[in-house]
Amino acid sequence: MSVTELFGRGDRFEDSVVPVGGRRIRVRIRRGTGVPLVLCNGIGAGLEVLDPLVAAMDPAATIISFDVPGTGGSSASPVPYTIPALACGLSRLLAEIGVGAVDVLGLSWGGALAQQFALQNPRRCRRVVLVATGTGALMIPGHPRVLAKMLTPRRFTDTGYAATIAGDLYGGTARLGGEAVARVFRKQMHTGSRIGYLHQLLAGAMWTSLPILPLIRQPTLIVAGTDDPIIPIANAHIMNALLPHATLHLHPGGHLDIVTNATDLAPAVRSFLASP
Repeated sequence: MSVTELFGRGDRFEDSVVPVGGRRIRVRIRRGTGVPLVLCNGIGAGLEVLDPLVAAMDPAATIISFDVPGTGGSSASPVPYTIPALACGLSRLLAEIGVGAVDVLGLSWGGALAQQFALQNPRRCRRVVLVATGTGALMIPGHPRVLAKMLTPRRFTDTGYAATIAGDLYGGTARLGGEAVARVFRKQMHTGSRIGYLHQLLAGAMWTSLPILPLIRQPTLIVAGTDDPIIPIANAHIMNALLPHATLHLHPGGHLDIVTNATDLAPAVRSFLASP
């Protein structure tokens, strides 16, 4: 394992910065047992945003989270990248830290990376969990007024602004008050760069899984909220129809409920990953 920084977070947590393809990638590992679960985050978000989900998962499980280039504590790529290239980078990252077979969970933008990783690594990837995500460029989009709020990373650097737009942007429990979303965003140790955010936008705009979904053979859990302004619920039904081994879990929440309401939604993920 090539590590330039390492410090502990209690007995079971390790934070490290791992060189991968000339980039410094920040990784957090919660040590446990069983097949590790790799978390792929939403656009612009540092790995701390997923801490509520980590806390709600099986306490004995190994969980790996990381910052993609240009987000959180990972250095930005000097040039734009593609989702397939990023999936290759994730495979190299896992090799660097000595991890073999994994389960993968992708939230929103991270769902694109999770789908691509599963396709490119049929032996290494055991199961897939897709949360509040779709098929990329070829999908049923949210309302342009909602999507326009995602063109910049301002909500991560200005949590007051995040609180004011959270209900309209994320729906679900965020409609009860945006402070819960703002609190999650404030936990980030680092804010990503604008160029990193732009690279994520470009990668998502150039990618779609629509023609490849039938080739993803792993058991897949689709978790979708019926009040998600960013990813309309019809996308979950399309993915469920095209993925050969899919299970659809619908809930009345929104785009970020897996984080803001993790105690209610994590049991479905835990049950899926633990099933024979």
